[in-house]
Amino acid sequence: MQQRVDIRKQKKKKRLRRWVYVGLTLFLMLAGAVVYMSVQTYTAASESYDDLGREKSDMRNEAVSISDDPISMLLLGVEDYSTNGANGRTDTMIVATFNPDDEKLKLLSLPRDTLVNIAGNGTKEKINHAHAYGGKKMAIETVEQFLDIPIDYYAAVNFEAFQNIVDILGGIKVDVPFDFEQRTKRESGNEMLQFYEGPMKLNGEEALAFARMRKQDPRGDIGRNERQQQTIKAIIDKATSVSTVTKIDDLAEEIGSNVKTNMKISEGLGFFREYSDFSVSNIDKLTLETYPRTISGLSYQIPNQESLAEVQAELKKHLELQTPDSQTNAEATTTTTQE
Repeated sequence: MQQRVDIRKQKKKKRLRRWVYVGLTLFLMLAGAVVYMSVQTYTAASESYDDLGREKSDMRNEAVSISDDPISMLLLGVEDYSTNGANGRTDTMIVATFNPDDEKLKLLSLPRDTLVNIAGNGTKEKINHAHAYGGKKMAIETVEQFLDIPIDYYAAVNFEAFQNIVDILGGIKVDVPFDFEQRTKRESGNEMLQFYEGPMKLNGEEALAFARMRKQDPRGDIGRNERQQQTIKAIIDKATSVSTVTKIDDLAEEIGSNVKTNMKISEGLGFFREYSDFSVSNIDKLTLETYPRTISGLSYQIPNQESLAEVQAELKKHLELQTPDSQTNAEATTTTTQE
C-alpha cells in the first residue's frame, strides 16, 4: 500500500517538473519574442531620426524637452511623388504646441498658398515652396520667421506613409461636412472616391483624399485646414487607444521607412508613457484668417495681420514665451516696486 502511495507521489513530482519545464520554456520564448520585437521596433524607428544639424532652434536660449517643457512641432505632409523622392512641396503644414502644465495641444494649419518671406532665400512666395527650395530646414525656419516662435521638433511624412499609417491603425472616423467626390491616384488608374455628409470611417487612401480636397470646398483653404486638423485628431485618438498596442511594431517599421523627425525614440516613448491617456478633447484648433489675391497671374492667400498677431500671441502664451506686452508689464512692475 505504501509503495503505491510512493509511486503516485513520484509520478506527481515528475508531472510537476514537466509542467514547470514547459512553463519556463514558454516564458523564455515569450520573453525572447518581446525582446526581439522591442529591438526590431527600436531599430526601425531609429532610422527615422534626423536632427538636420540643429541641436535646438536658434530662437531658443537652450534646448527644451518634450517631457518637461512647453514645446512646438511642425508637421509636414510632403508631396514628393512628382520629384521622385527629392524635395517636393509641402501640401500640408501644421504647427502643434503642447504644454505639460495644462496638457493641451493646439493645432494651427497654414494654408499652402500663404504669401510669406522664404527664410534664407530672400524671396516672397507661397509658404509651401520653402521645402522645395531648401528642404525641411528651410521650411522650419520659414515657419519660425512667419509665426515668430521657435520650432522645436518636426515630423515629415510622405503621402504613401500617411495612407499606410492610417491603414495600420485600422482606419479613422471623421465627420464629413458635406457631400463631395475626390479623384485619387492609383497604379491601376484614377478613381473617384465618394464622401457623404455625416460620420464616415475612412481607410488610408480615403483619409488622404478627405484631408487634401480643396477645390470643392466652399470655404477654400479654411475648410481644408479644418479637415486636416480633424484628420490629425482622429489619428491621435486611434493611436492612443488600447487596440494600437499590438500594432506598434508595424507602425515603427512604417515610421522608420517613410517618416523623418528630430524626436529621439527615448523622448517619444517617455511622452507616450506620460500621456498615454491623452484625450482629443484637450486639442484646441487655431485658425489663421487669410484672403485671396492674384499677383502676376498667380493665386495667393494673404494673411490678415490682426489674425496673424492673435495667433502669434496665442502660440507664444502656450509656449510660455515672453511677449513684448509681458516684457513691458514686467518692466512697469519692477519700476513701481523700486519706487
